[in-house]
Amino acid sequence: MALPVELSCKSEYALLALVELSANHANHEPMQIRQIATQQNIPDRYLEQLLATLRRAGLVRSQRGARGGYLLARSPWQITLYDVVSCIEGFDTQGEPRDTPETSEGLVITEVWQEVRQAAEAVLQKYTLQDLLERCHAKQQVDIMYYI
Repeated sequence: MALPVELSCKSEYALLALVELSANHANHEPMQIRQIATQQNIPDRYLEQLLATLRRAGLVRSQRGARGGYLLARSPWQITLYDVVSCIEGFDTQGEPRDTPETSEGLVITEVWQEVRQAAEAVLQKYTLQDLLERCHAKQQVDIMYYI
């Protein structure tokens, strides 16, 4: 049985786009929405909205002009998965107050669920875009070695 904690499609697409920008970060060349969308199989219009949200949060920046596009606003090792997911989902660790009955059982359930949320936050804060990029490169190397 899986816990009812999932990565939303919005957050997954945002992370895929940011990993793509991370891979291109050393070039200092902006990437166009169409490039990112094609590489990561993300619908253009949807990606446009996600990048606008990420730009408002200061995670990416846009560059205008013929050679314009999007770049990371900070280095990949300075952007945590928590930064991205909290920007896209708009959540905090406290969560929404619930109408849990104020019984001892209800309070215990609320306390334990708070621990689950804090653990998820700790994991998201532990990993950066650089970590994801390095894992992708390692996986690609293993896949290449497997086929040789």
